[in-house]
Amino acid sequence: MTPDQRPAGAFSDPDLLRRIASALVLVPVAIAVAWFGGWPFAAFWLAAAIAVLWEWNRLVQTDAPPTLLAGEIAALIAAVVLIRYFLNPGFGLVALGIGTGFALAFSPAGVSRWAITGLVYAAAVVAGPVILRDDATYGFVAILWLFAVVWGTDVGAYFAGRAIGGPKLWPRLSPKKTWAGFIGGTLIGSALGCAIVKAAGLPVGLGLILVTLAVAALSQAGDLFESAVKRRFEAKDAGGLIPGHGGVMDRLDGFLVAAIVAALIGLARGGFANPAAGILIW
Repeated sequence: MTPDQRPAGAFSDPDLLRRIASALVLVPVAIAVAWFGGWPFAAFWLAAAIAVLWEWNRLVQTDAPPTLLAGEIAALIAAVVLIRYFLNPGFGLVALGIGTGFALAFSPAGVSRWAITGLVYAAAVVAGPVILRDDATYGFVAILWLFAVVWGTDVGAYFAGRAIGGPKLWPRLSPKKTWAGFIGGTLIGSALGCAIVKAAGLPVGLGLILVTLAVAALSQAGDLFESAVKRRFEAKDAGGLIPGHGGVMDRLDGFLVAAIVAALIGLARGGFANPAAGILIW
């Protein structure tokens, strides 16, 4: 018997109301903190990164000693402080390098690669947003653009996938995701991101459109990566902190990929002083 290809219906998910309630709480908080910028913004995303690291360790190495998590958290804090103090992410890499050595030394036998991956994964949660927001001129707009792209892609993929159905994107990793959801999410997230830039009075040219489409698509690759990790360790969710979404890691899997990719592109084009301009102005 072939799998049922009919769409499930956009509003048939029993977790939908909890997802909406969670979004109504988290979205205004994230935007308000982005508006403040500076250390409040860095502290907010550092807390999210620590939560992701805790969930990762709990998922992939349940017998890891508390010393490992403590050392990795210290490396994350040091990386953020160095990045913000020197306005140069290279200094943060030094702290993460020390954290990598700590992971090698204190990981249980055979799982050091998972500890190192988790540290890098959590670092992306905070490093990408902080690098972009610290651009004094366009930092806030870049974060709003990033939010619009990721949230728009997530919501668009959810509703397009459930309303349209059709062929699965990668059923071995994520049996519910469809090509319709992937394409619909990418287009909706990109449209919202470009609309934010336009509303901010900046030009929306071909370069911005293409990079926005790429970031929207890659955010969904982050979702698939986390699905692969959870499948590898036979877990449905990384945690249960956010109603309707699972853990913090479940909520930020696409965001962290989009944020670090955007930050790297911004640094390559705008340098350490203007990474947000580098991603927004083409």
